Amino acid sequence: MRRVARTAAAAVCTLSVLTLAACGSEGGDTATDAKKGGAASSAAPAEKEPFADMSGPDVISAAFKNIHKATSLRLSVDMRSTDAPMKADFSTTVDGARCAGTTDMGAGGSMSIIKIAETVYMKLDETMLRAQSEGESEADIQATVDMVADHWMAEKASDPDTKDMIGFCDLKSLLSEFEGGDTEAKKAGTTTLDGTPALRLTEKDGEETYSVLVSTEGDPQLLQVSSTGGDEPMTMTFSDFDKPVVAEKPAAKDMVDVG
Repeated sequence: MRRVARTAAAAVCTLSVLTLAACGSEGGDTATDAKKGGAASSAAPAEKEPFADMSGPDVISAAFKNIHKATSLRLSVDMRSTDAPMKADFSTTVDGARCAGTTDMGAGGSMSIIKIAETVYMKLDETMLRAQSEGESEADIQATVDMVADHWMAEKASDPDTKDMIGFCDLKSLLSEFEGGDTEAKKAGTTTLDGTPALRLTEKDGEETYSVLVSTEGDPQLLQVSSTGGDEPMTMTFSDFDKPVVAEKPAAKDMVDVG
């Protein structure tokens, strides 16, 4: 399970480069359109530049702060790593009290998570169980698969290993790292994401280009962060603001007690 947590953390670390790293280049290159959470399409130049009275860093700072005003949202991540691709899709309340989603590691298997208050329910498929049990005897692996695969297990959210698995449910901790960060992001024109008008901001860091899409409807609202040009291109999309989070305790027949 720790490999899943490390891969998820890598996506978060990639995101943090945009707002925490001191980048010295001018930027201005745009990232490729996102494939996760909807494609961004070019739009005709607006008559008036969105947020004309704000700098690029000011827009990004406002967008990260405004996301805390939502009661809930959906977070989708698509990271194409050389070690293992990862896709994650979570709906969570901003305070993390209710959260539900899945993490897909491709050939490494998949895992589902439901968090209700301080209890976390986890379900791993057979592929992930076998990958995480590498090095154990075949008899032990098979016994684990027979007992646990595709069944829900209940754990405490405060357990160290469990805490690593629910990082995408803890938006307060994730997003607080970005507020007030050092960025030299430049405005790079307007676009749309799933029909929502957006301002694109970009920044270069070596061979990598980081791109942020911010809604231009009302106050700046974070829609998407992506990176291209590096070893681990990544897209993180925010949507479904203020929609109810469906997180229900699994039925007893679908659970297993692992002691």
